Amino acid sequence: MIRAALTAAFVALAAVPAQAEIDIVPVTSPGGIHAWLVQDTSIPFVSLEMRFRGGASLDPVGKEGAAYLATGLLEEGAADMDAQAFATRTEELAARFEFDVYTDTASVSARFLTENRDAAIAHLRAALIEPRFDDVAIERVRNQILSILSSNAKDPQDIANATLDTQVFPDHPYGQQREGTPETVAALTRDDLIAAHQRLMTRDNVYVGAAGDISPDELGVLLDTLLGDLPASGVPLPPVIAPVLLGDITVVDWDTPQSVVMFAQPGLQQSDPDFIPAYILNQIVGGSGFSTRLMSEVREKRGLTYGIGSFMAVYDRSELLMGQFSSDNGKVAEAIGLVKDIWADVAANGVTQAELDEAKTYLTGAYPLRFDGNGRIANILVGMQISGLGLDYIPQRNDLVNAVTLDEINRVAKSLLQPDKLTFVVVGQPAGLPGTN
Repeated sequence: MIRAALTAAFVALAAVPAQAEIDIVPVTSPGGIHAWLVQDTSIPFVSLEMRFRGGASLDPVGKEGAAYLATGLLEEGAADMDAQAFATRTEELAARFEFDVYTDTASVSARFLTENRDAAIAHLRAALIEPRFDDVAIERVRNQILSILSSNAKDPQDIANATLDTQVFPDHPYGQQREGTPETVAALTRDDLIAAHQRLMTRDNVYVGAAGDISPDELGVLLDTLLGDLPASGVPLPPVIAPVLLGDITVVDWDTPQSVVMFAQPGLQQSDPDFIPAYILNQIVGGSGFSTRLMSEVREKRGLTYGIGSFMAVYDRSELLMGQFSSDNGKVAEAIGLVKDIWADVAANGVTQAELDEAKTYLTGAYPLRFDGNGRIANILVGMQISGLGLDYIPQRNDLVNAVTLDEINRVAKSLLQPDKLTFVVVGQPAGLPGTN
């Protein structure tokens, strides 16, 4: 499922102040569960972030949406508590729990006071280990999802996302939407949801970040209490897939004065040694701000769109460099042609030293994303782990960005940017588009 989001860990740290001092302590519970902790006793409060690798991509064929529905039911009753009783107890504990599922992960977020820690963890454990999946709750949440799907089917942005997913990742879970389809969601049974829960949450696929008023030893005990009774292992992850990018334009006819346009070409995994230069390159070409090549040429000089941008989309099993914009139907063809021209120009001629310096300034601190709370810190920690970054990444990260030279970034531009692979999906009624499907 394609979403306009970058690799979580890299984006979260993209503009961390150079002198940020974060003391990360690796923790291993007595039962062998691993976590990273930033201890802070200044406020009697703990944030816990958990990610289970696999997410909606683990849904079997014909059961699409099972992970999404099952995750939505985790706060709808557990153990001896129905949905109302579970919500009441959560409120009594002054705790907050959030459950969600994405293409590659299922996420669990918890916030609780130190004084209520044991009770809050026991309550959260019930949701993770003993969800009820009551029939009345299943039907209520199922109807909510069907309403979401009905809305998505009328939204040009969602239509563009789904169309590009299907084309780029044929015959693969990434080609499906995490919410499923009306047909698959309507057919899901309680047994399907129990099976989805067992696939999603296993100890071998969990990553944990914690921040706040808790010691390493206390966190280790907490992890075994909370997660120790989950299944030890789950099903295999889906296969690695090379995206299908034919360099064509697909138009989905939709009665709207403005077309929504999404485009994609091959990307890079974060483990690739060229990833940081590529990330900086993307900032120059289509990242944040009004000075990027795309914004300058497509919006500022020609007024073809209100906004346009590109981003690195990194999946567990694939990778893309993507972009999107909206434009009047009569201007779409010109805007697409200009995107291709910019791609070709940067690939052939590179970027300037001034552009590189400006991008470095932005990414290393001009617009800093601060560690402004335990929740953000815990989220960064779990993102770092799941992305394969080391404990020393934070102090080294800005040095890695600053070390990129103009020759290096232009070498990467030549190899990464592939105008002939740029694949477009247009939802609207654009005029004069050549090479459309």
